[in-house]
Amino acid sequence: MNLSRKCQYALRALFELAKHYEEGPLTSRQIAEAQSMPANFLELILKELRQAGWLDSSRGPSGGYVLAVSPDALSVGEVIRFIDGPLAPVKCMAGSGGRHCDTQERCPFANLWDRAESYLTELYDTTSLQDVVDEHAAATTSYMANYHI
Repeated sequence: MNLSRKCQYALRALFELAKHYEEGPLTSRQIAEAQSMPANFLELILKELRQAGWLDSSRGPSGGYVLAVSPDALSVGEVIRFIDGPLAPVKCMAGSGGRHCDTQERCPFANLWDRAESYLTELYDTTSLQDVVDEHAAATTSYMANYHI
């Protein structure tokens, strides 16, 4: 399963906002710079995330975007499905109502694709934005260089 660039940017923007949860708004430019994303494309994504109810925005010199939900309450899976659609590992499983494939009844990979979809769904739906923030913080602070010989 390949996530679109739009979906990756949406997740990274939400991650940046989750890192600063309850610290006040961030501008789209601040988010774009922190996550090395094009600001114009990000602005369009932020509008969609606001329409989904996950962001609040305010105008003015101290305005910007904040998470409208707790980072614990938003799963990675919800965001992926909102931006990219179903979590199916192959296109033939992503159609409305399930599979749409000429070899559906005799596909030798059907069980494998089903298991892959189950694993992805479990992983993404049980991982919150806060989990990602916590894992990233642990990974970036756990390494301490030791120069003693």
